Amino acid sequence: PRNIKDPSLFHKLSLVPLLAWIGLGADGLSSSSYGPEEAFRALGQHTYLAIFLALATSLTVFVISYSYSRIIEHFPHGGGGYIVATHTLGPKAGVLSGSALLVDYMLTITVSIAACGDAIFSFLPVAWQPYKIFFDLFLILLLIVLNLRGVKESVTFLAPIFIVFVLTHIFMIGYGILSHLPQIGPVFHGIKSDFNAGLASLGGMGMLALFLRAYSLGGGTYTGIEAVANGMQILREPKVQTGKKTMLYMAVSLAFTASGLFLCYLLLKVTPGRTQTLNAILANTLYGGWAIGYALALVTILSEGALLLVGAQAGFIDGPRIMANMAIDSWLPHRFASLSERLTMHNGVLLMGGASIF
Repeated sequence: PRNIKDPSLFHKLSLVPLLAWIGLGADGLSSSSYGPEEAFRALGQHTYLAIFLALATSLTVFVISYSYSRIIEHFPHGGGGYIVATHTLGPKAGVLSGSALLVDYMLTITVSIAACGDAIFSFLPVAWQPYKIFFDLFLILLLIVLNLRGVKESVTFLAPIFIVFVLTHIFMIGYGILSHLPQIGPVFHGIKSDFNAGLASLGGMGMLALFLRAYSLGGGTYTGIEAVANGMQILREPKVQTGKKTMLYMAVSLAFTASGLFLCYLLLKVTPGRTQTLNAILANTLYGGWAIGYALALVTILSEGALLLVGAQAGFIDGPRIMANMAIDSWLPHRFASLSERLTMHNGVLLMGGASIF
């Protein structure tokens, strides 16, 4: 329990940019585990378009991040889309935005945990696949318990996972590109000839339709970028500078990871498997000849699965805060705006977790 009269209480609970990047930015960064894969799979035989997906993805990440940085400047007390829509477009637009955000955060928890199960079970025997759903449910229950204890406690607990993910993926992407530098020339020459062949077989509109379909299916890459703007209340003063710095960390890390994975898929000619994720196949391909290759690939993908668990945390941080803002405006029962004795949004955490399990 927290002492509400402690003058340094908020300072103890608030997050500096690094911890905010972990607690709020993990959702955005972890989406690189499934967004680029969905987009790359959608290309089918036309993998030469992956280079354009890498560029489009990076550009989109920076555009969205810049937009949210502007929102942080104008709405430094948080609330994100709900507060912005309510103040600028009216209460009806606000409740529509708030409802969409609640669905988004419930699905953030669900999809992140499901993708976490996929990543981890990529290294387990196929016969174990039926147990994946029970593993997923256990993880959601674990996050509910952590978040009922407090946001900073949960973020501090999950911080080492985030750092391992960042280090292993920088190494995997960097090694994947640098070790295949001699192949970049032939690959790009092949892209040019394949592009011309694809243009002849699909036509300009057909190729554009294929690219846009892949780009839209990879849209999961952009989920979570809004988390910082929604969670400004838990950032340390000066909040605007802390929020903008966190947005920069998130944008650079997500753009590098997503576009780097596209390049690695292309350079190593990664083909989708039935029970393994593309990143698991990529790690096994890169480290296959090493003495510690299997262990390194395992740590890389386990950190990916673990970061998806951290990414689900954003749903538990921001979902209840959206509910609290909506409860103040009487769109939800007022009890959703009240805090427990640990100063957590007890009712919101339970509802988000319950909806995700369902």
